[in-house]
Amino acid sequence: MTAPSQEKAIRRGALRWLRKETFGNLFLIALLFGLVGRWDWWAGWAMSAIYIVWSVATGILILPRHPEMLAERARPHPGTKAWDKALLALMGLFMVAEYVVACLDVRWGWTGPLPLGVQLAGLAVAIIGYDVLLVWAMAANAFFVATVRIQEDRGQRVVSGGPYRFVRHPGYVGTILFHLAAPFLLGSLWALIPGALASAVLAYRTAREDATLRAELPGYAEYAARVRYRLAPGVW
Repeated sequence: MTAPSQEKAIRRGALRWLRKETFGNLFLIALLFGLVGRWDWWAGWAMSAIYIVWSVATGILILPRHPEMLAERARPHPGTKAWDKALLALMGLFMVAEYVVACLDVRWGWTGPLPLGVQLAGLAVAIIGYDVLLVWAMAANAFFVATVRIQEDRGQRVVSGGPYRFVRHPGYVGTILFHLAAPFLLGSLWALIPGALASAVLAYRTAREDATLRAELPGYAEYAARVRYRLAPGVW
């Protein structure tokens, strides 16, 4: 593929990612408020805003720097590991379940009202996880794609700057924090069950991806020796 053709393909892929994110945000809003059955739910709007801020921040900060990364995130790549496809499907199931359970809980009052301070703490942690840590990781890592594969076609190399100085998988840290905080923000303790399951899948995926990078990405084993922890400094 010639350079102009490649640039055009990357631009089309990035626009496809933008359309996908836009429709995803609209679907989330329809899901949340459709299941709750009313529009005057501030926590639902806060959750929607977290996703919208992530999309806008990614478009502003990441799109000019790593358009090829967003182009690949728009659709699965043929080189994706088979086990990762299964984990992504399971992760998607638990994510949807988290929101469905939370919305039905709010609608039918299973948990009952949580203190406003608890919900605001959930909001703060969710923002830190999704709109700060995740965006920071994507800005630092041009190879931060949606699936696990060694990107030989893009000359993948070890990234050790930004949040990767502290843990080896900061994007997963942010996403796990988000899914553990979301039930508190939405006011549903029952939603902690699928939220915790989603986080467990992400933790397992972290271990599998880390093993893949050690085995297949040159220089990663040396990086792992310097940055010892996958997710939690001093813990794991």
